Amino acid sequence: MRARWTLALLLLAAACGDPQPEPRAEQAARVPAPDFTLPDLGGDPVQLSSLRGKTVLLDFWATWCPPCVYQVPELNELWAAHAGADDLVILGISVDIDGVEVVEPWVREYGVEYTIVMGDEALAREFGALGFPSLVAISPDGFIDSIHAGVIEYDELEEVVTEAAGPPPPESAQASEPTRRNPSREARAWRGPMTRGIELAAATSGR
Repeated sequence: MRARWTLALLLLAAACGDPQPEPRAEQAARVPAPDFTLPDLGGDPVQLSSLRGKTVLLDFWATWCPPCVYQVPELNELWAAHAGADDLVILGISVDIDGVEVVEPWVREYGVEYTIVMGDEALAREFGALGFPSLVAISPDGFIDSIHAGVIEYDELEEVVTEAAGPPPPESAQASEPTRRNPSREARAWRGPMTRGIELAAATSGR
Protein backbone atom coordinates (compact mmCIF):
# COMPACT_ATOMS: atom_id res chain seq x y z
CA MET A 1 0.00 0.00 0.00
CA ARG A 2 2.76 2.46 0.93
CA ALA A 3 4.59 1.70 -2.34
CA ARG A 4 1.47 2.47 -4.38
CA TRP A 5 0.95 5.80 -2.58
CA THR A 6 4.61 6.71 -3.15
CA LEU A 7 4.27 6.02 -6.88
CA ALA A 8 1.09 8.06 -7.06
CA LEU A 9 2.64 11.07 -5.32
CA LEU A 10 5.74 11.00 -7.52
CA LEU A 11 3.69 10.93 -10.70
CA LEU A 12 1.35 13.66 -9.58
CA ALA A 13 4.28 15.85 -8.58
CA ALA A 14 5.55 15.72 -12.16
CA ALA A 15 2.88 18.13 -13.38
CA CYS A 16 1.86 21.60 -12.21
CA GLY A 17 -1.74 22.46 -11.51
CA ASP A 18 -4.38 19.78 -12.01
CA PRO A 19 -4.18 18.50 -15.60
CA GLN A 20 -7.02 15.94 -15.67
CA PRO A 21 -7.03 13.67 -18.74
CA GLU A 22 -9.42 14.74 -21.46
CA PRO A 23 -11.60 12.24 -23.36
CA ARG A 24 -10.96 11.86 -27.05
CA ALA A 25 -13.55 13.61 -29.22
CA GLU A 26 -12.33 13.05 -32.74
CA GLN A 27 -15.62 14.00 -34.47
CA ALA A 28 -16.58 16.98 -32.30
CA ALA A 29 -17.06 20.45 -33.78
CA ARG A 30 -13.98 22.63 -33.98
CA VAL A 31 -13.97 25.82 -31.91
CA PRO A 32 -12.52 29.18 -33.01
CA ALA A 33 -9.50 30.10 -30.91
CA PRO A 34 -10.20 33.09 -28.64
CA ASP A 35 -8.25 36.06 -29.95
CA PHE A 36 -5.72 37.86 -27.76
CA THR A 37 -3.04 40.51 -27.92
CA LEU A 38 -0.16 39.98 -25.49
CA PRO A 39 3.22 41.73 -25.04
CA ASP A 40 6.41 39.87 -25.77
CA LEU A 41 9.46 40.28 -23.54
CA GLY A 42 10.39 43.47 -25.37
CA GLY A 43 6.93 44.97 -24.89
CA ASP A 44 5.83 44.55 -28.52
CA PRO A 45 2.24 43.30 -29.00
CA VAL A 46 1.55 39.88 -30.49
CA GLN A 47 -1.99 39.29 -31.75
CA LEU A 48 -3.14 35.72 -32.33
CA SER A 49 -5.51 36.59 -35.20
CA SER A 50 -2.64 38.23 -37.11
CA LEU A 51 -1.05 34.78 -37.46
CA ARG A 52 -3.84 33.36 -39.63
CA GLY A 53 -2.47 31.26 -42.47
CA LYS A 54 0.07 29.53 -40.22
CA THR A 55 -0.22 26.72 -37.74
CA VAL A 56 0.16 28.09 -34.21
CA LEU A 57 1.27 26.12 -31.16
CA LEU A 58 0.61 27.74 -27.78
CA ASP A 59 2.59 26.57 -24.77
CA PHE A 60 1.10 27.72 -21.45
CA TRP A 61 3.83 27.56 -18.82
CA ALA A 62 5.33 29.16 -15.70
CA THR A 63 8.77 29.58 -14.17
CA TRP A 64 7.55 27.85 -10.98
CA CYS A 65 6.54 24.72 -12.93
CA PRO A 66 9.37 22.10 -12.93
CA PRO A 67 8.02 20.03 -15.88
CA CYS A 68 7.88 23.19 -18.03
CA VAL A 69 11.68 23.11 -18.17
CA TYR A 70 11.57 19.80 -20.04
CA GLN A 71 9.20 21.13 -22.68
CA VAL A 72 11.66 23.82 -23.81
CA PRO A 73 14.18 21.65 -25.73
CA GLU A 74 11.37 19.78 -27.48
CA LEU A 75 9.82 23.06 -28.64
CA ASN A 76 13.23 24.46 -29.58
CA GLU A 77 13.77 21.46 -31.85
CA LEU A 78 10.34 21.88 -33.41
CA TRP A 79 10.93 25.60 -33.94
CA ALA A 80 14.28 24.96 -35.62
CA ALA A 81 12.81 22.29 -37.89
CA HIS A 82 10.16 24.70 -39.21
CA ALA A 83 12.12 27.95 -39.23
CA GLY A 84 12.99 27.69 -42.93
CA ALA A 85 9.46 26.82 -44.03
CA ASP A 86 7.88 29.69 -42.08
CA ASP A 87 4.73 27.60 -41.65
CA LEU A 88 4.62 27.39 -37.86
CA VAL A 89 4.51 29.89 -35.00
CA ILE A 90 5.30 28.79 -31.45
CA LEU A 91 4.20 31.09 -28.65
CA GLY A 92 5.26 30.35 -25.10
CA ILE A 93 2.65 32.06 -22.92
CA SER A 94 3.93 32.70 -19.41
CA VAL A 95 1.30 32.82 -16.66
CA ASP A 96 3.74 34.21 -14.07
CA ILE A 97 2.21 37.02 -12.01
CA ASP A 98 5.65 38.53 -11.25
CA GLY A 99 6.13 39.67 -14.84
CA VAL A 100 9.08 40.04 -17.18
CA GLU A 101 11.53 40.51 -14.30
CA VAL A 102 11.10 36.83 -13.42
CA VAL A 103 10.41 35.41 -16.87
CA GLU A 104 13.29 36.95 -18.84
CA PRO A 105 16.11 35.45 -16.70
CA TRP A 106 14.38 32.05 -16.88
CA VAL A 107 14.15 32.27 -20.68
CA ARG A 108 17.87 33.09 -20.91
CA GLU A 109 18.86 30.35 -18.48
CA TYR A 110 17.04 27.60 -20.38
CA GLY A 111 17.81 28.87 -23.88
CA VAL A 112 14.29 29.41 -25.18
CA GLU A 113 14.46 30.12 -28.92
CA TYR A 114 10.79 30.74 -29.76
CA THR A 115 8.68 33.78 -28.89
CA ILE A 116 7.60 34.30 -25.28
CA VAL A 117 4.63 36.48 -24.40
CA MET A 118 3.14 37.46 -21.06
CA GLY A 119 -0.32 36.06 -20.27
CA ASP A 120 -2.13 34.80 -17.19
CA GLU A 121 -3.93 31.76 -15.83
CA ALA A 122 -7.34 33.13 -16.83
CA LEU A 123 -6.32 33.03 -20.49
CA ALA A 124 -4.91 29.53 -20.06
CA ARG A 125 -8.24 28.33 -18.66
CA GLU A 126 -10.07 30.00 -21.54
CA PHE A 127 -8.10 27.79 -23.91
CA GLY A 128 -8.91 24.70 -21.86
CA ALA A 129 -5.60 24.37 -19.99
CA LEU A 130 -6.05 22.37 -16.79
CA GLY A 131 -2.42 22.45 -15.66
CA PHE A 132 1.07 23.40 -16.84
CA PRO A 133 2.58 22.91 -19.25
CA SER A 134 -0.43 22.77 -21.57
CA LEU A 135 -0.15 22.98 -25.34
CA VAL A 136 -2.85 24.08 -27.76
CA ALA A 137 -2.55 23.50 -31.52
CA ILE A 138 -4.38 26.00 -33.72
CA SER A 139 -5.01 25.38 -37.41
CA PRO A 140 -4.14 27.96 -40.08
CA ASP A 141 -7.81 28.99 -40.29
CA GLY A 142 -7.83 29.94 -36.60
CA PHE A 143 -9.61 26.94 -35.05
CA ILE A 144 -8.40 24.95 -32.04
CA ASP A 145 -7.36 21.56 -33.38
CA SER A 146 -6.16 19.78 -30.24
CA ILE A 147 -5.19 20.29 -26.60
CA HIS A 148 -2.52 18.55 -24.52
CA ALA A 149 -1.76 18.54 -20.77
CA GLY A 150 1.82 17.65 -19.85
CA VAL A 151 5.20 17.43 -21.54
CA ILE A 152 5.14 16.19 -25.13
CA GLU A 153 8.22 15.10 -27.06
CA TYR A 154 9.42 16.30 -30.45
CA ASP A 155 8.21 13.38 -32.59
CA GLU A 156 4.68 13.66 -31.24
CA LEU A 157 4.80 17.45 -31.60
CA GLU A 158 5.47 16.98 -35.30
CA GLU A 159 2.42 14.73 -35.58
CA VAL A 160 0.27 17.28 -33.78
CA VAL A 161 1.45 20.13 -36.02
CA THR A 162 0.92 18.05 -39.17
CA GLU A 163 -2.65 17.22 -38.15
CA ALA A 164 -3.40 20.83 -37.27
CA ALA A 165 -2.07 22.04 -40.61
CA GLY A 166 -4.23 19.60 -42.57
CA PRO A 167 -7.30 20.54 -44.62
CA PRO A 168 -10.25 21.76 -42.52
CA PRO A 169 -13.37 19.59 -42.23
CA PRO A 170 -16.60 20.52 -44.07
CA GLU A 171 -18.25 23.77 -43.00
CA SER A 172 -21.06 21.82 -41.34
CA ALA A 173 -18.57 20.52 -38.77
CA GLN A 174 -17.29 23.97 -37.84
CA ALA A 175 -18.67 26.50 -35.38
CA SER A 176 -19.89 29.50 -37.38
CA GLU A 177 -19.15 32.22 -34.81
CA PRO A 178 -16.41 32.71 -32.21
CA THR A 179 -17.48 31.48 -28.80
CA ARG A 180 -16.36 31.86 -25.20
CA ARG A 181 -17.07 28.23 -24.40
CA ASN A 182 -14.30 26.14 -22.89
CA PRO A 183 -12.86 24.41 -26.00
CA SER A 184 -11.24 21.48 -24.21
CA ARG A 185 -14.32 19.27 -24.57
CA GLU A 186 -14.79 20.03 -28.26
CA ALA A 187 -11.35 20.03 -29.82
CA ARG A 188 -9.53 16.73 -30.09
CA ALA A 189 -7.55 15.97 -26.95
CA TRP A 190 -4.54 13.70 -26.89
CA ARG A 191 -2.54 12.12 -24.11
CA GLY A 192 1.24 12.34 -23.83
CA PRO A 193 3.47 10.44 -21.35
CA MET A 194 2.79 12.99 -18.59
CA THR A 195 -0.98 12.64 -18.80
CA ARG A 196 -0.79 8.86 -18.85
CA GLY A 197 1.37 9.01 -15.73
CA ILE A 198 -1.27 11.11 -13.98
CA GLU A 199 -3.97 8.61 -14.96
CA LEU A 200 -1.84 5.77 -13.53
CA ALA A 201 -1.31 7.69 -10.33
CA ALA A 202 -5.01 8.30 -9.90
CA ALA A 203 -5.85 4.65 -10.52
CA THR A 204 -3.16 3.49 -8.13
CA SER A 205 -4.11 5.85 -5.31
CA GLY A 206 -7.73 4.76 -5.53
CA ARG A 207 -6.97 1.11 -4.77
